[in-house]
Amino acid sequence: MDTARHYGVVMPSWIVSQAVIIAVGSELLTPDRLDTNSLFVTRALNELGISVRYKTVVSDDCDDVGLALKSAIRHAELVVVTGGLGPTDDDITREAISNVFGLPLEEDSDTAVTIRSLFKARGLAMPDINLRQALVPRGAIQIPNARGTAPGLWIDRPTVKCLALPGPPRELEPMFERIAQDRIAPLSEGRSIFRRVIVIAGRNESSVDDIVCPIYSRWRSAPVPIRTTILASLGQIELHLSVVGKNKGEATIALDCATEELRTVLEKDLVSVDGAHLEDVVGSLLCDRGCQVTVAESCTGGLVTSRLTDVPGSSAYVRAGWVVYSNDAKVEILGIDRKLIEKHGAVSEPVARAMALQARARARVDYAIGVTGIAGPGGGSSEKPVGTVCLSLAGPEDQLWDRRLNLPGERGRVKYQASQAALDMLRRALLE
Repeated sequence: MDTARHYGVVMPSWIVSQAVIIAVGSELLTPDRLDTNSLFVTRALNELGISVRYKTVVSDDCDDVGLALKSAIRHAELVVVTGGLGPTDDDITREAISNVFGLPLEEDSDTAVTIRSLFKARGLAMPDINLRQALVPRGAIQIPNARGTAPGLWIDRPTVKCLALPGPPRELEPMFERIAQDRIAPLSEGRSIFRRVIVIAGRNESSVDDIVCPIYSRWRSAPVPIRTTILASLGQIELHLSVVGKNKGEATIALDCATEELRTVLEKDLVSVDGAHLEDVVGSLLCDRGCQVTVAESCTGGLVTSRLTDVPGSSAYVRAGWVVYSNDAKVEILGIDRKLIEKHGAVSEPVARAMALQARARARVDYAIGVTGIAGPGGGSSEKPVGTVCLSLAGPEDQLWDRRLNLPGERGRVKYQASQAALDMLRRALLE
């Protein structure tokens, strides 16, 4: 047996710090399939301290895969290819690897025997086409596949390593875990990527960057360097902090210190330091304070209540909720004075305030949120354009908080941003 062509453990000769992932499959370029393998591989590589420089999806075309491979091996020390190792004519990953690395394909007799045995054990006749899966680029190391007939491939070159795995997740995942432990981990020298996700509300991306840039610019040259990425999403900003290293204790201390610096400058705009969403943070605050909440919603259509009740155990603090979409419903169900609506309009601070007060009284809770607005695409005016949302929060001892927002985007975006603002209003009140 040629041991160079069979699975084994590698000893490190240089460091792998960056990877590229290539997902092969024309079906992944349609709206019907998602490339979930790349998420799994990225997470596993990050745990080994390896950053993914980029991911790409290519069709079942040998030239396309070849071009992707040529680009990848110029940009990273490790290339992971998923899919295209099956028995049919459109499974062309082997051929592409053979062409790019200049390794002729040869049939491996042991693999051919294994494939035949698998079909025989199932009482099936093996189509000759399945022997394509026994073709191996010369010198490649094969990775056994306990859940299928397509073995994986490991190409070892002085400046790049290439790993090819079958596409079905139930086959790919255990194969990757094994190769990661025995071959990739030694090349990363025991490093990991340690992360911290800071969630911020009440500020836009540029405002957050103005405040924190002078801080995180210092972190890059610190004894334990911290990399920072700022991400904007609907109604919140996220700061992703990461440390690459071997020592978890050092990384944790560095991230803790960084988090405290951010807490000092962001104050109440800081929602969480562990990636927790607004509904989770609000739920924890309500539980800690022994308070309950209710929501009266119009334009958000129950979204605020839905998000609150997405959190396990929310029955401890969510008492009730109303979706009063029409003016008649506001009057008949919540008891809003019709003259108030006629005078100020359904989308107004006075009506939002009345919704919150009436909901709080009816539910007999500590806090109540009132939401009314124009989600679009129609219904707006020059005075109250689409995206106008009025929020009110009624709290203990007749406390009231009001906000009027002009939210951008289409209907779904307006609704979600309104729900974010409503939850953040409650969070800030609970912090007081």
